[in-house]
Amino acid sequence: MVSAAPQGSFVEIGDGLSIHYHDVGEGFPVVFNHGSGPGASGISNFKRNMAAFVEAGFRVIVPDTLGFGRSSKPADAMYTLDFMVGGLSKLLAALGVEQCAVVGNSMGGAMSIHLALERPELVKKLVLMAPGGLESREVYMQMQGIRAMIKLLYGGGGLTRETMRSLFELQLYDPSLISDETIDERLEVALTQPPTITSNMRIPDLSGRLGELSMPVFTFWGADDKFCPVSGAATIAREVADARVLTISRCGHWVMVEREALFNRMTIDFLNE
Repeated sequence: MVSAAPQGSFVEIGDGLSIHYHDVGEGFPVVFNHGSGPGASGISNFKRNMAAFVEAGFRVIVPDTLGFGRSSKPADAMYTLDFMVGGLSKLLAALGVEQCAVVGNSMGGAMSIHLALERPELVKKLVLMAPGGLESREVYMQMQGIRAMIKLLYGGGGLTRETMRSLFELQLYDPSLISDETIDERLEVALTQPPTITSNMRIPDLSGRLGELSMPVFTFWGADDKFCPVSGAATIAREVADARVLTISRCGHWVMVEREALFNRMTIDFLNE
């Protein structure tokens, strides 16, 4: 059942779970999957991009993944790709989406790859920004940003505006782009998230399956990414049959924020080809 909410809508997907999402514009659907981290949501990741895609004639669907934003956050769930992408698939079915383009950043990139592998008839084109799921857990745990996130969540310092800002400044090459509004909206969500979401998250290494992707793939990667190693860009270029990869200097983990105009323009051109 789809129900309206002041800041979006909800879909009930069974087992007492619901997914919150924004659905704006008309035309071919483009689904935006956000990354993880405390306080993450679809709108916090992509609020700077949505209008450009609507103006370009697309239907823009921005969900909150299970465990994030205003979607359900079961403390005892294992946050596997099957669980999170399964919720996304149920949302798209409820919205009548039979084919779409999918855009994903970080964890949302891993989700997007998984969806494209499992539902190739659904995903016409795939756009990735520093996707997760291309390395072992041990490699990610060596990244400065991931270490800082684990320290914030489990180090005993607590979630405050100051500790949240110190983490999210690592997302960008230019930390001045992190606004007080973003920190406040992320903190509000983070305080509702059980810590088990991170400890129960399981993102496998999907790099060995990249050759199975049959649709065109466009990947953006900031050369100064502190969360997902930029070596993943070369992995995608080497393994995906129809791939183009853009590595951007002086840019961190959030390409869609730091290079907003570039990301919007090049992605829209790619989708229109």
